[in-house]
Amino acid sequence: MKQITERQKEVLDFIADFTETNVYPPTVREISEHFGISLRAVQDHIAALQKKGYLTTEQKRSRSIRILIDERQKENKPFVSKVPLLGTVAAGKPLLSEENLDGYVNLTEPFIRPGKSYFALRVRGTSMINAGILEGDLAVVEQADTALDGQIVVAVLDDAITLKRYYKEASRIRLQPENPTMQPIYCTDVRVVGILSNIVRTY
Repeated sequence: MKQITERQKEVLDFIADFTETNVYPPTVREISEHFGISLRAVQDHIAALQKKGYLTTEQKRSRSIRILIDERQKENKPFVSKVPLLGTVAAGKPLLSEENLDGYVNLTEPFIRPGKSYFALRVRGTSMINAGILEGDLAVVEQADTALDGQIVVAVLDDAITLKRYYKEASRIRLQPENPTMQPIYCTDVRVVGILSNIVRTY
């Protein structure tokens, strides 16, 4: 990978910041106005960055610049994502439809990681108390439709959601609570929607 000049890095960082803020990349004119340089100079910088493999563009298309290598310093910019907070589940509605949401929560690493999809829900009851999961905790759940034996999952049963440990038996699924006073749930028609990733607790 060829090294880039200081000015090329400034242009690259501006494109990355602009795209992150606006969800679309800047035009050549917007870059020109930001740095106070000519359109030709911007085009030269973009051509050099493209040749060195740091970005790509599509000819004759506005806002087609796409960053391939982000050179910005990430140490002081932790990954943050807005995670949907699940409320009650409405019959016949997709899990993360508006009718099922209680809003959103902003979470950072290590509770979530880039490239994965999550939702969150408030824990109700004491069925998972021996797993250290208490009523009122915020369960951070990675979206998934399958699970391995022993994983703690969020499952949908009769349009209700439950947080239990998952076990696949010969002809049925066992959803096992972590509370000796409660009985497991046995079912054949269960929909796994996520696997527990983290618990967030506030005091």
